[in-house]
Amino acid sequence: MAELMMFRRDAEGRDVELPGSTVALEVELQRRVEASLKAMLGIRFLASEYPTGPWHRGRIDTLGLDENGSPVVIEYKKGSDSGVLSQAVSYLSWLDSARHEVEVLVRKVLGAEAAEAIDWRRLRMVCIAASFSHHDRVAVQRLPERIDLVRYRVFEGDLLSLLLVESSPGSANAASSRRTRERDTATAGMPAAAAASTPADPGLVPECLRDLYAELDDALTAWGDVEVAPLRHYIAYRRLVNVASVIFRPKHEAILVYLRLDPDTVTLEDGFTRDMRGIGHLGTGDLEVRLASAADPEKAAPLIRRAFEAA
Repeated sequence: MAELMMFRRDAEGRDVELPGSTVALEVELQRRVEASLKAMLGIRFLASEYPTGPWHRGRIDTLGLDENGSPVVIEYKKGSDSGVLSQAVSYLSWLDSARHEVEVLVRKVLGAEAAEAIDWRRLRMVCIAASFSHHDRVAVQRLPERIDLVRYRVFEGDLLSLLLVESSPGSANAASSRRTRERDTATAGMPAAAAASTPADPGLVPECLRDLYAELDDALTAWGDVEVAPLRHYIAYRRLVNVASVIFRPKHEAILVYLRLDPDTVTLEDGFTRDMRGIGHLGTGDLEVRLASAADPEKAAPLIRRAFEAA
């Protein structure tokens, strides 16, 4: 299992490892994550301890909507729990059966625009625990929904670490409603089959941009484990959160990349990089990078590296 080690420099200039521990109470972890949910996980808060009714017989620790519009169930475990995946399957089953209820909740908490943009194709579960078994990590890869196993540790000085140890990318929900499929098709402007295609499929990548995108894809996947998720309006490159969003502009023979990077830390260049804070756009990320020539992916590589190093 992946281990996160933290060190503090002592008075003699030596690095001393900080011992990690777990929370005293599960609710302590829940409240702390919920207070900074968007910053930590890229998820917008909807509800806490949400009841799932008499059939599923549970209360979801945290219910939210991620940055790609996917409904998310978050469960916390103080230590480890061999039943975490069966609980995940049960709660995701409830989520799929309670679409109208969730849409009403999203409309109430986040507004009509967020409710209309819900993506029911990829339901998501985030399990945060002190540890996971090898069997948990293997089983995640066999499940159709996106499930993230996140290990936590607390350290001296009120430090909290979250480490993604396993993730299943999930697949488009075959039970997606007709309304959702029709909306996806109309919005994407392509056949329904292409909307769930992989990034390299002709239906998603304009022919005039395929060579440029191939170079960009190499740059975006060069920094370890990266999930590539084709969504309705863009392709997301993500770990625990979106690190980059790719949008095609065939009329201008350009690709726009939105990076999870602070524009204040970048020397902006007219026609190449732009500060998008306060400017509405598809995808997620505050820094826009415009690629229009074969040399641009290499030019953008240092910015891409910084975004992934910070994720």
